[in-house]
Amino acid sequence: MADEHLTGNPGAGPQSDSGDIATAPKDPRNAIIDALLELAGERNWDDITISDVAARANVSLATFRDFFPSKGAVLAGFSRRIDHIVLDAAGDDLAGEPVKERLFDVLMRRLDALTPYKLGLEAISDWTRRDPLAASAINRVVINSMRFMLEAAGIESEGPVGAFKLQGLALAWMRVLRVWFRDDDPGIAATMAALDRELTRGGGFVARAEDLNRLVSPLFSLTRSLSERRPSRGKSRRDGQSESKDETAAS
Repeated sequence: MADEHLTGNPGAGPQSDSGDIATAPKDPRNAIIDALLELAGERNWDDITISDVAARANVSLATFRDFFPSKGAVLAGFSRRIDHIVLDAAGDDLAGEPVKERLFDVLMRRLDALTPYKLGLEAISDWTRRDPLAASAINRVVINSMRFMLEAAGIESEGPVGAFKLQGLALAWMRVLRVWFRDDDPGIAATMAALDRELTRGGGFVARAEDLNRLVSPLFSLTRSLSERRPSRGKSRRDGQSESKDETAAS
């Protein structure tokens, strides 16, 4: 109730000096995301402040804080938005296609969704290559997105091999993007060729990793079985000490 007293009717939006209700952004979250991507295409990343983004999005700093704690979090929100676009467009039309073709189609849809933001994304990519901490943070965001891209293509992404697939695909995707940034051909032939090469090479790595996993899995299972059967050394020592005390007491 106190907040309502301070801010007026919370559902009414901000008021202008004349008493009329000012028009608030219909979707502040997306407005903030779009503003940051626009600014990234115009300025160096480090020169963009949260206040700059809020002003471009026509939202207050408080509204920005309600949705995102940082510029990096805005990029993660952007990646989730692209995920939604790709996943909503995914269907069963490729169900009978080979694995590589399914993933190729999913990732091409992702490139289509990214196209309006190409300039800003290129600037952000340049920034991450200069900043190892930023690169690590972006890598986690990309891995989260690639998990859903694999799932959309009907490809397993769990377990040790799944983790290998995710990191490998994230790195391959970043290499494809670097080609895409320089590809001015409307048909993006160079980008498509790069994606095809990366998926072919990645498929070979994954096949070998799956073979290795099949070979070592029985050994891991045996090791776990033996460790579960064998009592720990500490427990055996305590049991021996207890027996000694009992014998001493009995004598």
